[in-house]
Amino acid sequence: LMLALVAGAASAQSANDPFERANRAIFGFNEALDSAVLTPVAKGYQAAVPELVRSGVTNFFGNFGDGWSAINNALQGKGEAAATMVARVATNTLFGIGGIFDVASDLGMERSTEDFGQTLGRWGMPAGPYVVWPLLGPSTARDTLGRPLDLAWSHSLVINDSVANFSLSALNLIDTRAGLLAATDVIDGLAFDKYTFVRDAYIARRRNLVYDGNPPELPEEKEP
Repeated sequence: LMLALVAGAASAQSANDPFERANRAIFGFNEALDSAVLTPVAKGYQAAVPELVRSGVTNFFGNFGDGWSAINNALQGKGEAAATMVARVATNTLFGIGGIFDVASDLGMERSTEDFGQTLGRWGMPAGPYVVWPLLGPSTARDTLGRPLDLAWSHSLVINDSVANFSLSALNLIDTRAGLLAATDVIDGLAFDKYTFVRDAYIARRRNLVYDGNPPELPEEKEP
């Protein structure tokens, strides 16, 4: 992950960032909140909860994400990948005890993660300006349009209990943040301007995802 971020940031073209002043202010707010609340809670979670349990939590939420990825693969015309993701969800739900165990990966069913922002990109919509949202973090205009549907696809679709859904959402947030602790430490040690690093890495990574790792050359990259 870190090698990809460094490579992406190093090769990113001039960012489309017309809202940089506001974005930096929101980025600073998010960083302060993360340092004061999310990071300490995530470190406590990582220290207190055994790795096997944390892996099960990650797999459980990943199983829901796989269902959304199946739909987005289908919307992008990737029939084989969509079928594989449907098979992953079925296998992990039935034989992985609701997705707690990732049986599908052991059986060779590769995960093909897609979200609606990527789908819009595959349909030809440009990324648009870079934007940072409070709590949600880095995005683009295109990803912002896709985010509501991405967020709507969750455990709340099958669990009709507001308290349980809130608790699960909090657990998902903490588990996700705990999984990023090592990457955050490396970024903090590498970046002279963390805002610019995160922005360029995000834009490069999203572009790479839209084109499945083989993005076309930008005008600035072509030989004269």
